[in-house]
Amino acid sequence: MKKGKLVIFSAPSGSGKTTLVRHLLDYPDLNLAFSISATSRKKRCGETDGVDYYFISPSEFKEKIDQNAFVEWEEVYKDNYYGTLKSEVDKLLNEGKNVIFDIDVQGGRNIKKQYPDNSLAVFVQPPSIEELKKRLEQRKTETPEKIDMRVAKAAEELSYAKDFDVIIYNDDLDNAKKEAYKIVKDFLK
Repeated sequence: MKKGKLVIFSAPSGSGKTTLVRHLLDYPDLNLAFSISATSRKKRCGETDGVDYYFISPSEFKEKIDQNAFVEWEEVYKDNYYGTLKSEVDKLLNEGKNVIFDIDVQGGRNIKKQYPDNSLAVFVQPPSIEELKKRLEQRKTETPEKIDMRVAKAAEELSYAKDFDVIIYNDDLDNAKKEAYKIVKDFLK
């Protein structure tokens, strides 16, 4: 059986990567399966365990780190871990699926390093830091302090865009969706 490929979408929080990934999952011809990440952060309103993330406690997360169970992981904020379980990726690849990731910038870089020949790393760039902050505020899911932390981190993350295979500028969502589809379709051929 032919194994699938990996498609990595990374960006600062609020850039639109999740919207683009959800859009691509609607195309059966791409044969994409979503890689569900694990996190130790609290579940947000409307999120479902095993669908949006695998929600586990910080102590469980640390155990899995010790067991080398992650392709990549990061402590994004104090006791706030995110990671990609090896078992999740292997399961989807063995099913012959192309695995799509919606992941932070550091995680995307780490996955690309581990699968250099079998992956496409896409960086979604927002039009500006100001626009990014506005998008985060419009979500109404986080405190102003948390938004400020994310915006500060985004400024650093933008400097890593050059490490990705391709950059999609998300200043127009419809154009970004079309571009994302074409880029992924060409890669999977």
